[in-house]
Amino acid sequence: MTPEEFREHGKRVVDWIADYLASIESRPVRSQAKPGDVRAALPEHPPEEGEPFDAVLADLDRAILPGLTHWQHPSFFAYFPANASGPAVLGDLLSSGLGVQGMVWATSPACTELESLVVDWFAELLGLPAHFRTDSRGGGVIQDTASSASLVAMLAALRRAGGQGQRRTVYVSSQTHSSLEKAGRIAGLADGDVRAVDVDEHTLELDPGQLDRLIAEDLAAGAVPAMVCATVGTTSTTAIDPVRRIGEVCRARGVWLHVDAAYAGVSAVCPELRWINDGVAEYADSYVTNPHKWLLTNFDCSVLWLADRAPMIEALSILPEYLRNSASSSGEVIDYRDWQIPLGRRFRALKLWSVLRYYGARGLREHVRGGIALAGEFAELVAADSRFELREHHPFGLVCFRPLWPGLSTVDANAATLALLERLNDSGELYLSHTKVGEHVLLRMAIGAPTTEARHVRAAWTAIQEHLDFA
Repeated sequence: MTPEEFREHGKRVVDWIADYLASIESRPVRSQAKPGDVRAALPEHPPEEGEPFDAVLADLDRAILPGLTHWQHPSFFAYFPANASGPAVLGDLLSSGLGVQGMVWATSPACTELESLVVDWFAELLGLPAHFRTDSRGGGVIQDTASSASLVAMLAALRRAGGQGQRRTVYVSSQTHSSLEKAGRIAGLADGDVRAVDVDEHTLELDPGQLDRLIAEDLAAGAVPAMVCATVGTTSTTAIDPVRRIGEVCRARGVWLHVDAAYAGVSAVCPELRWINDGVAEYADSYVTNPHKWLLTNFDCSVLWLADRAPMIEALSILPEYLRNSASSSGEVIDYRDWQIPLGRRFRALKLWSVLRYYGARGLREHVRGGIALAGEFAELVAADSRFELREHHPFGLVCFRPLWPGLSTVDANAATLALLERLNDSGELYLSHTKVGEHVLLRMAIGAPTTEARHVRAAWTAIQEHLDFA
């Protein structure tokens, strides 16, 4: 494809994306496709001869779109938001067009230095401590997801803890994201060495007292406690662990504290929400949050900060001859290949840089505050209807609730709630997900898409009520 051909087709692709986003509200939120539909709509074998790009766009409309669940739909309320915005899409396009492989500083200095600048900007916007800056002993790095970031943190924690050949332990709660258990497997921990700490039955926050007792028991048994994960905004209900009290235990026991704020951390762009950072500056060895969830930056973009980057680099740095260069040898530059699992890395900083510059701090705060306000409005609607029970903890954009099914056992009520969920999602009017707290299945209403307005929230509530009556 020549530059002129690229110019022609590229304009059409941008127009296609703009038209898609403009018309997205007219589509069913969740894909109506059945298993195998998309594959059956496409040729079984690859083409022998090249095809015009028009044919690619035609099949995109005909075969691919019907198989998509529309994450940018204003009535997408499942899981957590996965925001995309014009500036982020354009930043990603620039990254793809440049085709940079930024594994070390020398392969493209701008790729590394812009990333260092952007993660420092972002730390400042969130009110994170100065030692997370890249010009200190710590620093930040853009990962693909919080799962990768947590694995990197775990490998660094295991490196610092030492104890090779001994049993090493990591501590999570039932509410911690499953990626920590997977990270333990990847890091070579034995089954049972990712230890589950009790949570408060009402708040679902990790119990620091039981954490301390578990660590003491493991130390007495000859284990090496390596890491604790505290969560700020759990995936299930956005519960918040007491980071400061957990940090005090970690400090006394010499254990690495990782703070997973994948969803909720970005809300600290709003000064009134910086209470979520309590204890981070004093105790967190690593901290992760995802701009690609709630902060207008399309997937994938997760930022990991460390208070001291040395254990991570010691754990991950391997220097073959073909990567040696004078800049790296000088010690004056960052080589981000040592801050992640893969060697190669995309120029992700371009899209986050584009978002921060286009919206500015004020625009980002307006977006977050808008989602929280809509969640509050939805919570009021639920609380006013005696047929539903509202879970009161909803400081961010997530509201958890459940229908009350008079006369049904808990098992039957849960089945009825899940059946209601399927009816709603099958309707195409909205998309919700669910969780389970104690014995009860709850519905999750996650608000945060940039196109979601009050009318979409009210329409969702009307649909929920109507489908409940139908039950």
